Amino acid sequence: MFPAMEASPLKKLEFSLDSVTDLSSPSASSSSPAVATFSCVDGVTELRFLQSDSTHCFTFDLASAQLFKLGTVQFICVSAGNSEESFSQGVNIIFGSEKDSKEFYDSFEEWRRKEALVPGSSTLSASKSKFDDKIEASSAKMYFHYYGQLLHQQNMLQDYVRTGTYYAAVMENRSDFAGRVVVDVGAGSGILSMFAAQAGAKHVYAVEASEMAEYARKLIAGNPLFADRITVIKGKVEDIELPEKADVLISEPMGTLLVNERMLESYVIARDRFMSPNGKMFPTVGRIHMAPFSDEFLFIEMANKALFWQQQNYYGVDLTPLFGSAHQGYFSQPVVDAFDPRLLVAPPMFHTIDFTQMKEEDFYEIDIPLKFTASMCTRVHGLACWFDVLFDGSTVQRWLTTAPGAPTTHWYQIRCVLAQPIYVMAGQEITGRLHLIAHSGQSYTIDLTLSAKMWGPGASQGGILQSSTCKFDLKEPYYRMSQPQAYPVAQEPPLPPQPQLNTQDIQIQNDEFEEELLQEPPQNANTQL
Repeated sequence: MFPAMEASPLKKLEFSLDSVTDLSSPSASSSSPAVATFSCVDGVTELRFLQSDSTHCFTFDLASAQLFKLGTVQFICVSAGNSEESFSQGVNIIFGSEKDSKEFYDSFEEWRRKEALVPGSSTLSASKSKFDDKIEASSAKMYFHYYGQLLHQQNMLQDYVRTGTYYAAVMENRSDFAGRVVVDVGAGSGILSMFAAQAGAKHVYAVEASEMAEYARKLIAGNPLFADRITVIKGKVEDIELPEKADVLISEPMGTLLVNERMLESYVIARDRFMSPNGKMFPTVGRIHMAPFSDEFLFIEMANKALFWQQQNYYGVDLTPLFGSAHQGYFSQPVVDAFDPRLLVAPPMFHTIDFTQMKEEDFYEIDIPLKFTASMCTRVHGLACWFDVLFDGSTVQRWLTTAPGAPTTHWYQIRCVLAQPIYVMAGQEITGRLHLIAHSGQSYTIDLTLSAKMWGPGASQGGILQSSTCKFDLKEPYYRMSQPQAYPVAQEPPLPPQPQLNTQDIQIQNDEFEEELLQEPPQNANTQL
């Protein structure tokens, strides 16, 4: 057996500072030179700041202290208070050189790591964060790994509907940002933080838990016009502390069906912990829109996927015992794609989620009663859903929508396809229930029921003629991602033959042939083709 490893002893360490200022009363405190000291007393690791012309000492327990870098030689150090909404004390510290600043920061991180190994340390008994209590570690690891990659950030940045709407919402409401403190929840690349800084924010705290925080720091540092007003903080909003309250929260917490990935919970936690009483939230309100749809092509596509399991002699093996499970599995996947709004068979309804009022616990279970009136005689194959969010600015109210027929976003739309469709007549009432239950995989289990009620002369008798129920896992969708198909009302006549083809419209896979075409354009492209 190997001998047990022990933490190396923590030796007292000192650094000289140009100044230390108390954040609670910056005007009253002096900014004379000071000394920062790391020490371990009776198993408790501490960081102390002692001003040279004062006997007052600022003492921080490293188990709860956090360090935020504001510039190359400037930091803010805070420690947690008695409640989640406050910090007990904070100081603004400035070094004389970048070398001293870097050595202090490295020492702070090293002492924090070693502090967890000290016997009797308060970190050993610290409870898990609220995020860790409700989310599986494996799911969180995959989630932060995904958003820590630049290619996925690029995918979101290139959603010009998303990015452009956020930019417009901020710039059209400059009065909400100018001179204000802003917190960017789940900052990613930091793009929204830089929008807020462009709008004149006094300071922006960009909170990001994934490795993307390092890329955000690099990107922000490369934009010196507002880099000094943005502080990137790597961590979860459930865990970190901020030196001041925020006037504005900005975030992009929406997932598929608005609530997928459960980041909206972190958004309202940030509201409760960091936002001042009269602060603003961008976005402010979200709405989930729903309508029954009819799509025979999609239904057949889903049903045909399980036909593989109907083979009775697959290399001598009968696969049919698994056909039922496979069929059920395919229909448990919500379909993510863009569809033609003419597939909807009734006017949509919506469910409103007010981010300024919702509690975190309200997201654990969402129950939406459904009621529609069919506008045609058809077969209903399921429920189509999409969402929009409102940026309720003081100057301009702007909506970001993912509706079918609107410009497509990276969210697309989502459809829950019933394994057993129902038949409806024009004017017939469709009722049901959309029930979402959050799970630890950062997503939701969906229970959908749609029913066709009595209609016409028998409507007064009430009762259900048909009903269909299906269960879906929002975390495991079928990414169909097709562009909406055209469903023409009448057959259009074929176009007349074109006398000349443009070589730009021809798909050429051979690079050498493409270069030859560009160098010597053919006299008659049709003849060569």
